[in-house]
Amino acid sequence: MRILLLASAFNSLTQRVFAELRDHGHFVAVELALGDDRQLTEAVRRHAPELVIAPMLTTALPEEVWSAYPCLIVHPGPPGDRGPSSLDRAVQQGLERWGVTVLQAVAEMDAGPVWASADFTVPPDVGKSDLYRGELADASLRAVLLAVERFASGRYTPVMPPSHTWQPYLCQEERRIDWHRDSTETVLRKLRAADSQPGVLDSFLGGEWYLHGGRPAHGFTGTPGEILATRHGAVCRATTDGAVWIPELRPRRTPGGPTTFRLPATLALRGHRAVSSAAPPRWRKPAGGSYSDITYQEQGTVGFLRFRFPGGALNTDQCRRLLTAYRHARTRPVDVLVLGGRRDFFSNGINLNVIEAAPDPAAESLANIEAIDDLVEEILTTTDRLVVAALAGNAAAGGAMLALAADEVWCRGGAVLNPHYRLMGLYGSEYWTYTLPRRVGPAVAARLTEDALPLTATAAQEIGLVDRVVECAPGEFAEEVTRMAVRLARSAALPARLGAKKTARERDEAVRPLSAYRAAELERMRAVFDDPAAPYHALRSAFVRKRRPHGTPEHLRMECPNGG
Repeated sequence: MRILLLASAFNSLTQRVFAELRDHGHFVAVELALGDDRQLTEAVRRHAPELVIAPMLTTALPEEVWSAYPCLIVHPGPPGDRGPSSLDRAVQQGLERWGVTVLQAVAEMDAGPVWASADFTVPPDVGKSDLYRGELADASLRAVLLAVERFASGRYTPVMPPSHTWQPYLCQEERRIDWHRDSTETVLRKLRAADSQPGVLDSFLGGEWYLHGGRPAHGFTGTPGEILATRHGAVCRATTDGAVWIPELRPRRTPGGPTTFRLPATLALRGHRAVSSAAPPRWRKPAGGSYSDITYQEQGTVGFLRFRFPGGALNTDQCRRLLTAYRHARTRPVDVLVLGGRRDFFSNGINLNVIEAAPDPAAESLANIEAIDDLVEEILTTTDRLVVAALAGNAAAGGAMLALAADEVWCRGGAVLNPHYRLMGLYGSEYWTYTLPRRVGPAVAARLTEDALPLTATAAQEIGLVDRVVECAPGEFAEEVTRMAVRLARSAALPARLGAKKTARERDEAVRPLSAYRAAELERMRAVFDDPAAPYHALRSAFVRKRRPHGTPEHLRMECPNGG
């Protein structure tokens, strides 16, 4: 069918629906709903779709659209649930099960007949954004594909949902933390319900900040609300019965001031006058602590180097610390080394937020690229053991290329890959000019980087970008990868594979050294970083501040042929 996706943003769920529908043979285009109903109505008419699907909308569809075309809305709540903060409320209330509904657009929001629905278990320790990209996205795809199948059959009659009360937007007053009354569990639920957006507004150290993300801080106690410690960019704050780690902060925007954005908590507070005047004596990095964004464990002759960075992006410091951890892992007596977190993002490459906040963004851009290149080079030159990149979730740009440095790429079936840099105005580095053509061939590599479209894990496997697709729930991926890695380490063919790997690396180095690939890539990147007029700088600023685009990018519009 000709399917048009209408969305407020081409976010992770919209990308996954787009890529999955294409895999199923549909012609799919995208139009962004940017607030102009007249333009949106005209755009829908130009596409003349057989079906309209809205995976993520923050505004109502114009009547001129839903009255003229069949429009299916993906609502992040079970049948009968209504309101704009459905998933936020489910997480903040600590519900154990939740659902997704695909319903037909009508005049009343979230009140149309239901075409399909699916439910899922809500893990107790997972934040909203991770849940959104994981369990909710899986359920959404099941419901969307079923709804499309039912619509295409022409034989299904959607049913009206049960009548429920409209739940209003979850405002900051309901999210606010009472540090002198709320338990650690309550604080964590509030933080997790707002981890990516909108954050939890709070006042401390003489300023107002949105708190983003939260993890328990075992072993810490203190005066409720007090900052007890810092570690790897996060701050530890005391609760009534313990403490929590808060990885990121965003200053509250002042009236008429510039749009603010998330940063590692200690970076956001650096230079803030309240830090020196009001910070308690324990404002320091502790010798130990429960917060770590990088861990290393072993099982038999398999080493697991796991990392978990907010938003999936690696800043310069994180790249260097990950390189140090990788070098340590190389000293261990393991035959297989697995890279990647237990769930959610693998990596999205360099950290644009930290770069934007730097005194010299051009210099920080280069430092961040050099640091991630160092890590990739270390992986590429590891010839005495097999390296596996285990992608529990999405990977994009330099993060996708980081995975390609490994010998094998294992990917959860629900992950979405974006192996390109073009949309940020960059040529790219991470040795992609060596690893990407080596895997998929020069022609496909050129198409992937120029088309700049998302891929499902299955589509990536078909072209050689991924070696294994692991079909499992988000919470089951780590255990499944462990089983697969242990089997790989016990394989009788392992010594021969390692010998062949060493030979191939020496052969490739003789043809063209890795240093030549890196030098050529960095020459193109430096030229962009050092040019104030290069689109990268404006695109980066718009990205971190979440500015709305002026229109739908052309590469998203052209997939759906007009007419019959």
